[in-house]
Amino acid sequence: MARKEGSILIVDDNSDLLIALRLILSRTFSTIDTLRNPNLILSTLEKQAYDIILLDMNFKAGQNTGNEGIFWMNKIMEKDPDATVVFITAYGDVELAIKSMKEGAVDFIMKSWDEQKILSTLQSAYELRKSKMQVSLLKKKQAHLSAELDRDHSVCYCHSASMKNLDMLVSKVAATDASVLILGENGTGKEVVARDIHRLSGRKNEIFMKVDLGAIPETLFESELFGHVKGAFTDAGEDRDGRFVIASGGTLCLDEIGNLPPGLQSKLLSVIQNNEVYQVGSSIPKPIDVRIISATNMPLQKMIEEKSFREDLYYRINAIELEIPPLRDRKEDIPILAAFFLKKYSDHYQKAGLKLSSKAREQLMSHAWPGNIRELEHAIEKAVILSEKGLISQLTLTPSLDSNKTTLTTTSLNLEAHERMVIQQALKEQQGNVSAAAKVLGINRSTLYQKMKKYGI
Repeated sequence: MARKEGSILIVDDNSDLLIALRLILSRTFSTIDTLRNPNLILSTLEKQAYDIILLDMNFKAGQNTGNEGIFWMNKIMEKDPDATVVFITAYGDVELAIKSMKEGAVDFIMKSWDEQKILSTLQSAYELRKSKMQVSLLKKKQAHLSAELDRDHSVCYCHSASMKNLDMLVSKVAATDASVLILGENGTGKEVVARDIHRLSGRKNEIFMKVDLGAIPETLFESELFGHVKGAFTDAGEDRDGRFVIASGGTLCLDEIGNLPPGLQSKLLSVIQNNEVYQVGSSIPKPIDVRIISATNMPLQKMIEEKSFREDLYYRINAIELEIPPLRDRKEDIPILAAFFLKKYSDHYQKAGLKLSSKAREQLMSHAWPGNIRELEHAIEKAVILSEKGLISQLTLTPSLDSNKTTLTTTSLNLEAHERMVIQQALKEQQGNVSAAAKVLGINRSTLYQKMKKYGI
């Protein structure tokens, strides 16, 4: 037996009708409440929310205009704009039904008593209500997530001349819908800048979605980005929208675009050029409206010369180019960023009042930071965890910085420490090319990405 779910409030002055509807609907819906007097609707809604409100269109004897029902529907919608109202009418007046749906009703049922039709109409209304609530919840989650990310991440935390200039460019670029290419070493904050652009744009209330192109296996690329229809391949049990469709209306950040194989570059170019996607297994195009922000640490100009990156794709994603300088070239930002991360992790690990000693601050300023901001954050977090008193000393900070050195030594037998060093050295030798580094290391690209995330590289 199917599980009953969904709540309904029925408002009608006919007590026999209320009894009959309760009997029919109680087999399908979990909660059925009734009212004969519409004046009690608002006070009832103060006490409980309902998935569906089944509302008579006419209460006064001799009335058949539907104005009473529409009046009460408007009152309900003022209280809950997402309310799902279905009208009950004894008159098969098409114009009246159209009028009620133009005013905001989801559907209507007739008092001519077709049980199957009544159940079908209300079940459809209930599914619509669930979809509305899911969309509303997703929007709230997205807004909350964006707010949290905006609070924690902004180029405004940096005061160097180069970052102030970048901040100014971000403000200008954000006001447009131009495609943006963000360049910079690993850990410089390319995603942070992408989120800032979205936050300041006209799409700020829509979704921001980041896709790590380097981490998607080639065999799943089209399905992940463009979607698929049921039966398109062995495991395609249902239709599924890809990232481009889900992000439509908002911003899509294509991270690690420099690691995209040439064969997949042409497919991506076609989608960006035509503003439409073909789901795997379908010949019907789906229109999309996304702002593209791409990011990479790869030398794309050199790759174009070497024929490993398409020049036409480069110009499609590069209406505006922004480059984030490495942390070693803007050391005046280190104290600001360190203070920010210190507060963040002191709050997170409930170690209020932590401060950096003067020696620790000097150590931060003298370090080369090959891993940039990400390495700085990782070092501060470890120091907060290891600290036992109110002051983070040079000794507390040293293990974090020593573990980030890329020179291999035999003084430690710690396997993870050496694995981290080997990965960093491979990336350095391959100039940040993840695919090439993975080949040198003898592992696939997805595995290398997982290890990079594990070690904060």
